[in-house]
Amino acid sequence: MIKSIHRPIDVIGVPLDLGAGCKGCRMGPDAVRCAELTARLRQAGYEVKDLGNAPADGVDMDTSAIDSEKAKHLLDIVRINRRLNRMVAASAANGRFPLAIGGDHSLAVGTIAGSARHRRIGVIWFDAHGDLNTIQTTPSGNVHGMSLAAALGYGHPSLTRLGGRQPKIRPEHVALIGTRSLDAGEEDLIRRLGIRYFSSRDVNRLGIEEVVRCALELASNGTEGVHLSLDMDGLDPSDAPGVGTPVSGGIRLQDAKQAMAVLGESGTVVSADIVEVNPALDLRSRTATAAVELICALFGQK
Repeated sequence: MIKSIHRPIDVIGVPLDLGAGCKGCRMGPDAVRCAELTARLRQAGYEVKDLGNAPADGVDMDTSAIDSEKAKHLLDIVRINRRLNRMVAASAANGRFPLAIGGDHSLAVGTIAGSARHRRIGVIWFDAHGDLNTIQTTPSGNVHGMSLAAALGYGHPSLTRLGGRQPKIRPEHVALIGTRSLDAGEEDLIRRLGIRYFSSRDVNRLGIEEVVRCALELASNGTEGVHLSLDMDGLDPSDAPGVGTPVSGGIRLQDAKQAMAVLGESGTVVSADIVEVNPALDLRSRTATAAVELICALFGQK
């Protein structure tokens, strides 16, 4: 088990919003870069390489064509995630820390597949939503609401089989933090699989540090590392207004930074993605700036 995050970092942009219900978060990677992500991480003493964006060749980001009402833009989303999977896997194989910045949450299909290629991982899912829908349960057809289900082996085969073996992770190694908006099908899957989640109410009751320690115990027990998937709508909209699916009653920024610090100090986090930054909906780059602050907190910058 890796004991601290002291590895060099590979930043991978994923300008993708085909999986979301509204446009704009394809601009998220540039917004986070403009908020001085690389400079801040280097200031903290890390060797950082920006690998650019996952290739989007052959993908029409402005298409109005929908493959299926149950999984909109699925083929193009799978194309980008296959490329992202290879980039993340190569970064991890080279002993580096793959950090994907998005982009909508459908990109987690590729980041988790790539991180899980060479090791058994757990996942901490920091999000207002469960993203545990499938084509059978989705109320919207938006693939960003299916990514965690796909990693667990549930959903469309082109998602579950991406990157090889399925499932990529086991339900007992998954913990959700900040969850406060679940669809009926997601609640059913959580019950059937016994997935542990900590709502915003749990955070208020137990305190963020205790919640994160419980989540870490679940995600790291019997695994070789933890992948952090950080959706900015896990925060309260007052601190992160630039997201496509805001839900009131979220985790405040200061608590979220403390959560990241505890995760970083645990030494178990081996890869991460930070998603759903939507500059088209943001106010004076507050959400992009908050995203950078959270990433820096994860890597130990006070």
